[in-house]
Amino acid sequence: MLRDKDIDRDRVISYFSMEIALESAIPTYSGGLGVLAGDILRSAADLEVPIVGITMVYDKGYFHQELSYNGEQMEYGFEWDYAAEFERMDKIISIKVNDKDLKVGAWLYPITSYIGHTVPVYLLDTNVEGNDEEQKNYTKLLYDATPQQRFVQELILGIGGVRMLEALGFKDINIYHMNEGHSALLTLELLQKLNGKIDDVKEKCVFTLHTPVPAGHDRFDYQLVKNILKDNYRDELRKWSDSEEQLNMTKLALYFSKFVNAVSKKHQEVSRSMFPGRKIESVTNGIHICTWLHPLMKELYENHFPALENNINQLANADIIDNEELWNTHKQIKDKLLDYEKSHSWLLLDENLFTIGLARRFTGYKRPTLIFHDLDKLGKICKEKAQIIMAGKTHPKDYMGKELIKKVFSASKYLWETYKVGAVFLENYNMDLARMLIPGVDLWLNNPGRYMEASGTSGMKAAINAVPNFSVLDGWWIEGFERSSGKAGWAIGPGPEDPNAKNRTDEEDANEIYDKLEKEIIPIYYNDKEEWIERMKCAITLGSYFNTRRLVTDYATLAWGLQPQKRWKYIGKK
Repeated sequence: MLRDKDIDRDRVISYFSMEIALESAIPTYSGGLGVLAGDILRSAADLEVPIVGITMVYDKGYFHQELSYNGEQMEYGFEWDYAAEFERMDKIISIKVNDKDLKVGAWLYPITSYIGHTVPVYLLDTNVEGNDEEQKNYTKLLYDATPQQRFVQELILGIGGVRMLEALGFKDINIYHMNEGHSALLTLELLQKLNGKIDDVKEKCVFTLHTPVPAGHDRFDYQLVKNILKDNYRDELRKWSDSEEQLNMTKLALYFSKFVNAVSKKHQEVSRSMFPGRKIESVTNGIHICTWLHPLMKELYENHFPALENNINQLANADIIDNEELWNTHKQIKDKLLDYEKSHSWLLLDENLFTIGLARRFTGYKRPTLIFHDLDKLGKICKEKAQIIMAGKTHPKDYMGKELIKKVFSASKYLWETYKVGAVFLENYNMDLARMLIPGVDLWLNNPGRYMEASGTSGMKAAINAVPNFSVLDGWWIEGFERSSGKAGWAIGPGPEDPNAKNRTDEEDANEIYDKLEKEIIPIYYNDKEEWIERMKCAITLGSYFNTRRLVTDYATLAWGLQPQKRWKYIGKK
């Protein structure tokens, strides 16, 4: 593994994210935000972009999930030796927190691409000599629910991240990309470095919005902020964050950024309505194709598309793949998933039955239990024909989310006892399980409340593995459905062109799920193999656009001021 002494400091872009998924077993991520950040940096390495990543180390990570016999989520902190995974930096920076010096160290994780280019990721850590026990705990848990701890974490990420980059010798950073508002305090540090020149700060800042859910935008009481920042507190924060009541981290990032983007076209529209008067662009998310392709599917593709990593656009020609080869490869992947399921569940699913998959963070607006709205109707449709696999964590303080997981367990028992229909929930959803579950099901289900899905990259991961989507027309799926002329899967309900779409009830959407499963989707799967395989191939073609090579190239040219040459060249604003 590359050492810090071998990392060149010729980096002009910095990427700040509260979580980055580096590897499945490294607990520095909780879900989609971190997975996307990891995919972006992997593609940046593939494309030799001069970028450096900043995140936090998290002694205890997010949490390991186990479930009781009735579906009660139990959380266990990770015990992991990050000294064995990362290289410790010899630089220590200091930040004032509550009028006390807080020392912050860093660890290096280098992301090295298949062509040998490396993107360094530095993980900030307060478990260093000289800090007291309270200070050492600041980087213990990802998304600590205590407002003071949470604000200090964001202070460490933003202000500490800027100082650490400078201490490590990265002197030529021109762009500070904030992945969500958690790192927005970096703007205060830049303001100090740039002699209070607001326009100069704005020229250096880029901001990506990720959530259309108001609760997803961090807010902190000004008194708390003042108590922590002390003499560094600025009364202008109320103006910059456009709020007299609380410091809004999203609005702070918006104020100081020259380029702001939503993560799908629909999310752009929703974000503009949430923040009227703000200039918000659209850069639709993608995934790192070779990270999320199942090894068997990758092997199949490489027989048809040589040097796939260099030319993802070849996926647009998926129709050249032999039908039987594709079907048999998917069957092998499905068998591997169900072998795993049989050893991790109380119920043994049948590899010959049509299998529906759903996995995501379990929280109310994502409606993860919508398919169980009418268990008797679902049971009659699926009897001897279909089965369901689910997975996902919920935040330890999200009590509604915990009840939703318990609802899956009670529904599972009812469906099995009454109709012999299998519906299982797999514990501890992470990158490894995702790479097995998503490619191994026959249909990927996604049914959030409209229009609360900013993007939805799990559906992209399904598509590139030849798994059709069955989703509400929201986030990326509006664009994916349109690009495939509706052939890469199915829509639940009308699109946003229908003014009444947002007012659809859960019952209406559930009934449409049942209706399409019974009358269209399941019959095609069993009775029209040719059409089903055509839909699988149409799903694959979406990977030619919904990938992070395209996404990083968009950021480079639209937001970061880079010009594509043999080596990227920073040209600043156009």
